Amino acid sequence: MGIFSRTRDIIAANFNELLDQADDPSKMIRMIILEMEETLVEVRASAARTIADQKEMHRHAVKLDKLQSDWAEKAQLALSKDREDLARAALLEKRKAGDMAEQLKTEIAILDDALRAYEKDIQKLQHRLREARSRQSQIAARLESAENRYKLRSLMTNERVDEALSRFDQLERRVDYAEGRADALGMQNETPSLADEFAALEGSDKVDEELEEMKRALGMGGDEKKEG
Repeated sequence: MGIFSRTRDIIAANFNELLDQADDPSKMIRMIILEMEETLVEVRASAARTIADQKEMHRHAVKLDKLQSDWAEKAQLALSKDREDLARAALLEKRKAGDMAEQLKTEIAILDDALRAYEKDIQKLQHRLREARSRQSQIAARLESAENRYKLRSLMTNERVDEALSRFDQLERRVDYAEGRADALGMQNETPSLADEFAALEGSDKVDEELEEMKRALGMGGDEKKEG
């Protein structure tokens, strides 16, 4: 069973109310669009049939106009031949054709009104269909956003993520320790250069000189001890 009873219900439909009442708004909007598309096809088909009927009526009206002219000519011919009875009969046929032509004109006018109504309905249906498709895009975007937020929050609260981060920390500590060992080993295996050895000797001499100066200042020189 359809959501709408057809064109008028679709045009007057409140999409917000329908979606608010739906358990699955995404499914509901798809059903609405499907029925609107089907209804639009039906309305266009009805309009096409009406146009075809109208064209046929126009052709028939042209034939009736010609038939009236023919009967009028026959009536004149009959009168010219002093056949008033035939002229009268011809005029009666002409009147019948005229009555049928008038009836056709009335029916054609009715079809004109119907076509104008179809045109308005088609425009309104197309507008509502665009509106429904826009709502469908909005719902799809909101649904995708909600699903992405859910996945992200689930990921952030996942124990496996915490465990993986903890393993990264452990791995970084292992790398730091390995680098420290490599640096320490390099320090132990370093062989002093010749320049370093001379610099060490010079430094030792300076220390000895400074030590002697301190002794003399304190009266602890070697010459003073000998005099005592």
